[in-house]
Amino acid sequence: MASVKQLNDVPLDTWETIASYWDKSIGKDGNIYWKKLQEPSLRRLLGDHLGKESCRALDLATGNGICARWLAKHGARVTATDGSENMVQIAKNWMKGEERSDSVDFTKLDVTQTKDFDAFIAATGENMFDIVLMNMAIMDVSTLEPLVQALPKLLKPNGVFVATLLHPVFMTSGASRNVDLRYDGETGDLEVVRTKVIKNYLHIPPYKGIAIPGQSKRQLYFHRPMDELFTTFFQAGLVMDAIEEPAFSEEDREEGRVESSRNYTQLPAILSFRMRLPYKNGA
Repeated sequence: MASVKQLNDVPLDTWETIASYWDKSIGKDGNIYWKKLQEPSLRRLLGDHLGKESCRALDLATGNGICARWLAKHGARVTATDGSENMVQIAKNWMKGEERSDSVDFTKLDVTQTKDFDAFIAATGENMFDIVLMNMAIMDVSTLEPLVQALPKLLKPNGVFVATLLHPVFMTSGASRNVDLRYDGETGDLEVVRTKVIKNYLHIPPYKGIAIPGQSKRQLYFHRPMDELFTTFFQAGLVMDAIEEPAFSEEDREEGRVESSRNYTQLPAILSFRMRLPYKNGA
């Protein structure tokens, strides 16, 4: 069995290796997951804060910085972090020459390490952020406790933590994808019915998978059933006030790949949620 240190180190080592390939695949403007699922959901969940004067945002696991650039475009002053040095450098490079390049700062921060958060908070100050965002990374990290324990110190009184991740039921559970071909008895037309079968959900150990077809090294995925995922935040005193399950639409179908998640339009591909600290003393 892998040690705790191995479970923390292996994912970062993998992302250091595949950072450039991942960036070339995602690109500056993002892939269809970003354009059709993540960005629209983030816009809805962060709508109350986006565009506000003096909004400050912390972008965790920034990857190539797509969320940091998006937040800056909407007027936020952003601190973008990642545990991978290569990812931080890629994000910095994309930000060069951008209209609001001076509104984003970059730093290395491993969300699995309490010492990283302690040092960051000591340098930045407590209760500094209106938004703390973690886009499509929760399933890539071995532990959430350091993040969750830091959130009450990072968020302003009315601040929010928003995250997106691969859907725990339909994506990280190892669900099998089935395609049934049937002929309509009245029209004679061929009907394609796509389903998923979930055999395991509650207890799934970390497993290797791929984020982008063709990557040179497989990364570890960390599946968490929804009760485990949310309870981690609830135990730290946060409350959830929004949740979404975005799915692809018929216009997003990928006919060349029958197994593509884009073809399963009735089953959500990602999960989005918003947490905040409860109001106290009428605040």
